[in-house]
Amino acid sequence: MYAIVEIAGKQFKVKPGMVLNVPTLDIEPGKPVEVERVLAFSDGKDFKVGTPVLDDVQVDATVVEHGKDRKIIVFKKKRRKGYQRKRGHRQGFTTIKVAELKPGQAPKPKKAAEPKKAEAEKAAAKPKPATKTKTAAKPKTEAKKAAPKKTTAAKKPAAKKPAAPKASKKDETGE
Repeated sequence: MYAIVEIAGKQFKVKPGMVLNVPTLDIEPGKPVEVERVLAFSDGKDFKVGTPVLDDVQVDATVVEHGKDRKIIVFKKKRRKGYQRKRGHRQGFTTIKVAELKPGQAPKPKKAAEPKKAEAEKAAAKPKPATKTKTAAKPKTEAKKAAPKKTTAAKKPAAKKPAAPKASKKDETGE
C-alpha cells in the first residue's frame, strides 16, 4: 500500500511507517501534518489516480524533527579577472513519519463550506423580484455643443537684427 502525495510543492511516494525529509514546514515536532493533496493511491489490487487529487484517501503523519541538510559549496569565479567567491548553504528540512494511509475515508467537512450552503438555501427560499420590461430609449433632444475655440492674438515673427556690415580688406590692412 502506497500513495503519491504533494507536500510543500514537492511530490513524494509514501508508505505506512515511512520516515522522510520534506521541505521545511512551520509545524512543531510531535504535531500532526495535514496532507491535503493525495495525487494517487494503490492498495496492491487497485490503483486510483486523482483528477487532480483524491478526496477519499487520508494520510496520517506527524513531525519528528527539524534540521539542516549537509553543506553545499557555491563557488563563483571569472577567469582572468581576479574574481572568486566561496559561499556555503545548508537547506532546511522537516522529518515526518507516516503513520497510516486510510483509503475510502470521506474528507473532513470544512467549516467554511457550511455557511455557503446556508446562504444558498436562503437565496433559494426568497422569491426573485419581477424584472422590469425594457422601454423604448428616449431620443436625446439636445446635442452637445462644441466648445468655442480660443483665439489668441497672432504672434508677430521676431524681427531679425540687421547683420553688421562686413569690413573690407582695405580697412583691415590699414590702407
